[in-house]
This record gives sequence, structure tokens and C-alpha cells, in this order.
Amino acid sequence: MAKARNLPSQVGEVVEELKALASVDLLGEGRDPATFVGRPFHFDYTRVKILVNDKWKRIVGGIPAGSFLLAAYDGEAGVAEMVLLRVTGPTTLPTDSEVVASMVEYYKEGVDTTPGGPKTPAPGLDSYTRYEFMFSGLECRVLGTFFRDPVGHTLFGADVENFYSAHNYAVYKPKGRVLEYIVNFREGEGVPGGVGQFRLGEVRYSASRRFETGPGVPVYVSAFDFIGKRTALFGMTRTGKSNTVKKLVESTVRISEAGTDSVGQPLPPVGQIIFDVNGEYANANQQDQGTAIFELFSDITARYSILEKPGFQVMRLNFFRELTSGQDMLRSFLAEQDAGYIRSFLSIDLTEPPADDRSAHTRWSRVAGAYQACLGAAGFASGQHRIRFEGQQDLNALAGGINPNQGLAVDQAIQWFTAVWQNYGTNPFFTAYQQQHGHEWADEDLKAALIFLTRQRTPGRNADVVGFRLLMPLREYHTSVGTSYEADILRLLRAGRLVIVDLSQGDPVIQRTYSDRLCRVVFKDAMQQFIENRASNIIQFYFEEAHNLFPKRDDSDLTQIYNRLAKEGAKLGLGLVYATQEVSSISTNVLKNTQNWFISHLNNRDELKEISKYYDFEDFVDSLRTAADRGFIRMKTYSNAFIVPVQIDRFLANRNSS
Repeated sequence: MAKARNLPSQVGEVVEELKALASVDLLGEGRDPATFVGRPFHFDYTRVKILVNDKWKRIVGGIPAGSFLLAAYDGEAGVAEMVLLRVTGPTTLPTDSEVVASMVEYYKEGVDTTPGGPKTPAPGLDSYTRYEFMFSGLECRVLGTFFRDPVGHTLFGADVENFYSAHNYAVYKPKGRVLEYIVNFREGEGVPGGVGQFRLGEVRYSASRRFETGPGVPVYVSAFDFIGKRTALFGMTRTGKSNTVKKLVESTVRISEAGTDSVGQPLPPVGQIIFDVNGEYANANQQDQGTAIFELFSDITARYSILEKPGFQVMRLNFFRELTSGQDMLRSFLAEQDAGYIRSFLSIDLTEPPADDRSAHTRWSRVAGAYQACLGAAGFASGQHRIRFEGQQDLNALAGGINPNQGLAVDQAIQWFTAVWQNYGTNPFFTAYQQQHGHEWADEDLKAALIFLTRQRTPGRNADVVGFRLLMPLREYHTSVGTSYEADILRLLRAGRLVIVDLSQGDPVIQRTYSDRLCRVVFKDAMQQFIENRASNIIQFYFEEAHNLFPKRDDSDLTQIYNRLAKEGAKLGLGLVYATQEVSSISTNVLKNTQNWFISHLNNRDELKEISKYYDFEDFVDSLRTAADRGFIRMKTYSNAFIVPVQIDRFLANRNSS
């Protein structure tokens, strides 16, 4: 039975919560005296330094690094604005040196230094000294300004247009509805309340949560921030990346089934394809606990695998029919081979020329026939496949009278081409042909195929190269029957289905080959529809362990399919979601075009250095390195003007069988 998803009620609940949140008066409620934390003593366009007190910090439940603060201008009436700050760390006060000196003196007083003498405690502090010792300084980054426009709407600008003398400001720590309003604010449009919103988690500032009491502050995101956009998930293994991906997949299913975009216009079903390098989405495992994606969305999910498995479609090519696709796979598989004859074989042009160009088509059919003979020699099953090309009577005689014009079985084609190459240097037919036409009978592509087939670099000599035997490991990816899996997957994605490609049983070369091929097929189709000005649906790509597939940092080839998806995918309706723990290995062309960022624990300074180049993630470098709590991430989305620290909700099944 298909799964019944209770989406309308879930979406409705979120929308109602967000609409209620929109009624918050930030500029009024944000000045709650119970949340007062201090006053600035330095204020400029990018940094604010605040004088805080131990008592004020205790009342508001502490002030962790990364927490939001609001600086309200109190110097005169009618200034409807509040400056949003983020705590980045402590700062020194002008009086700190005096306080430290007094503190040292206090510790020294009354201490008996006689060996074996009694340990006399320091005398108690007087009230004035205790008061002085309670003050400290905090440094904050200016994130922007909340203000009202002439018609009374609250807006946010990601800078400070003007600032006044620091003593005119009071600083508050937003909590409850006020904090919820801030973290869910959308740049340019206020608090969201429309379709496509879903709860992602709760605000979390630190790994230690001793002061946190009461209900958490929910964080909502718009699914429209992700579809057709580029999204990165960076973090160590087992820090919650896969859980976040599941939340994104679910949110995309919701808006796809809702059928409308953020402004109420019709939205065609969104297709999604997951390249599952570890097999964690395509297969049930213990960490899922009933939340396996393929099970929850079984009614719209198709699973593909490299090898035969129950419940999976097999991704195999008919190498005899899909000549160029099969050759691409061979190129990927043999990419590390640098022998000249191998490079020549992989460079053969198998693109079929127009039939009306008879001469070119004749040459192509011979090359294609010799290439297919190599496949047959390597043990690729041919089924009922026949190989046709134009032969000559003299050459047919060399092969025992076999006539290729009538179509040959693969073993006959092997016999025909082998006989031709064995006699290529001695038979007078070839000498006469060159004298008559001014060029050899066999062009360079055909020679490359014949060398590979016979394993003889010199016609008629002993075999001296590995040749077709190099192709034998690819036999398990070949099928002699059926249609192209690429066409089937593209059709499913255009219909708004979820496709999971299980690559867990392939080596890295095969993983890249299948991933590259499918991405190119979808990209080519999307580009064709764009050129022809035809409407098409959005397709989302998901890549786990992206460092195994994406171009490396120093790879400047912008024709790489992943670079093209990053740079051109937006206009083609192609979204990209990629996860990895090796940020520094990802091409900068991909990183620079990424709009959504989810960063969890990273234990390497090089990776954190790379992260710190984008937005203001440098504020979180220390906590990202030390806090390894699962699902604790720092998030910057397309419609959010600033980074929000979030504890991602656990992805749980919420569906009933029908």
C-alpha cells in the first residue's frame, strides 16, 4: 500500500504558528527590562563593545558566544530601530588592569608562607570591591538593523545606516517570542507565513546547556530556499548531515505535492535524485529506526543499483547499442592508463555521422564494428545483436568468405577484423587501395580499434599489449537486453519522482562514472528545454561524500559537470545539495555559487579556515572545532540575512499506511 502523508495538517500548523509570530512587536517587546544585559562603551559600523555584569548575565541565563543581542537606542523618542548583534567573545575594559591588580593583592592577603604553617584564607571582600569585580566586557559583531518603514512594517537591513554615542544604547538578550521572531525573519519580506515553510530545529548557542530552561525556540526555513539552489552540508561523519538531508528531502516532497510556489503560482512536481555513495538512503539500516527515506516515500521512490538486488532496478548499459555512453564509461574506468595505444582507443570518435554522407558513414560503421568486436572479445554478451558494415570481396576472402554487408554475429566480426589486421601489412589489396585513393584503407580510429582487438601493435606480429583484456572488469555493468537506465531515470525525475542511486557497491571510478553520466544526461535535457524556451520542472541533486565525486580545489576545468551545475544550474531549474567533511577539497567554483550553508563539527583547522572565508562563519570557528554534538549546526540560508545556530530536529516518521 502507498504511504499516506499527513502533509496538509502539518503545513497548516506551521503556517498558523508563523502567522501568530508575525504579530510580535520587536521594537517594543525587545526592550523587556528582564532581559537587560548591559550598555555599550564602544559602537561603530561593524563592532560593539558592551559592559556587562555577573548579576545581569545570571538573570538572563548566561550569554554564550554566538548568542544574539539587541541594542536599543534610548537617547530620544521616535527612533524606531534596534541593532542586532552577535556575541563573538570577551573584550577588555579600560579598568581591567586595576581590577586584576586588586584581585592579585586580594589573593595574597592573609596567606601564611611559613613552611608547614596554617592555610589562612583571604579575608572577605568588601561590598565596593565585590561590585567592581563583577563587571566584564563583551565584543559583538553588528549584524544589521531592524527598523520600521513609513507604513509601519518592520524591515531588516544587513548594516548600520547611522549610530549614535554608545551611552545612548541599552542592550538586551532576546528570548522566547522575540528571539523566535529574529531567527525566523526573512530578508525583505518579514516573518514568513506562506506555503513551503517547515520546522528545522531549535535555537542552540552552545554545547553546554545548563542555563536553558523552558521550551526551545523553533527555527523555520523555507523549502523554496533550497529547490533550484545550491546547498552545502559540511561536518564530520556522524554529526547529523544525513539527518538534515532527510529533512530537506521531506520538505521538497511537501511543496511538490502542494503544487504551488511561494506566491501561489502552479509548481510542477519536483524531481529528486540522491547519489547514495554509502547506501544509507537506499537501504534500511540500524541508524534509521524506521525513517529510511525509500520506505517513507515508497509510493514515489525508485531505487537503482549497480548490481542485482531485490527491489532495485539495475543500472546497466547495453554497450553494443549505447556506443557513446559505453565508451564514456570505458574512458572513466581506464582514465589512469597512459599507454599510447590505450589513449588512441579511448579517443575513437563513435558519433554516427549523417547517413547522407556515405563516405563518412562507411568509415564510421567499420570503426563501430571493430569497437564492438573488442567488446565481444572481452566477453560482453551480445545476445541477438548483429554488426553491419561495408566490406570488400578481397577482404571477405581473408576471413573465409564472411560478408559483413549481411550482418555478422559478434564472433564473426572478431574473425573478420582479426584476419584483416593479420594481413594489413602484406596483402596487395591495401597497397593498391593507398595508391588509388591517396590514403590508407584504415584510418587512425580503425587502426586503434584493431590494435586493441588483436593486441598487436604491428600487423601480423605477436601480441605485445594487453588490449581488449582491459575491458573484462566492466562486463558486470553490461546488459544485452533492456533500455537505457539513463532515459528511465530522466523520465521519472521529470514526473516529480524520487530516485535513489545506490553506488555503495562500486569502486570510486565506477561511482564517478555513473554520477557523471546521469548528471550530464539531466543537464543536457534541461539545457535543451531552456534553449527551446519550454517550461520544465525543478530537479534536485543530492550528493553524499561529495569530495569523492566533485572536481578538486585546484581543478580549473569549468566544463566539469559539477562546476556547470553550480554555475548554470539555477537558470535551468537544477538544484544541488552536497555533503562532505573535506571542505578544502571542493572546487572553489562550486563553493562560490553556494547559497545555503549548514556547518557542523569540523576537527581540522584547514577545513575551518576554508569555511571562515564565507559570510561571517569566522565567528564560529572555535565552537565548530570543539562542539561535536550531533545535529548542532550553524545555518545560513538564501532568505536569511545572517547565520543562525540551530539544533536540527531528529527526522522522524510521521506517516500512516493507507
